[in-house]
Amino acid sequence: MRVNWMELTKKAMKSIGHLARGNEKIMDCINNLDQAGTVHGALHPKTRELVALAVASTTRCDTCIALHARAAAEAGATREELLEVLGISVGLNAGAAIVSSSKALEAFDSFKETDEPPQYQ
Repeated sequence: MRVNWMELTKKAMKSIGHLARGNEKIMDCINNLDQAGTVHGALHPKTRELVALAVASTTRCDTCIALHARAAAEAGATREELLEVLGISVGLNAGAAIVSSSKALEAFDSFKETDEPPQYQ
């Protein structure tokens, strides 16, 4: 089933609005973090949104994907630019899976090498 991204964005903004009205400090902190990420102004807004969209795809946050897809489109990003940064995020996720998999194997092997049961506290 295809996601209606515009409807998802509208519903998400409504929910976020409820959260913001319930606890303004949460939104103040989010806004401060967002501003801190752009303090040097070294990245063009289009580049920033492409990076944000690639990161959103790795965190699997549909709302983040929707918001940053809209912002990237509004900032003038092209489909080809997005495909390139998404390719980078796929590669990094695969690389992270390799590293995590090697750690899982190492952990397993360390328990197989000893006759002592693991000590949980």
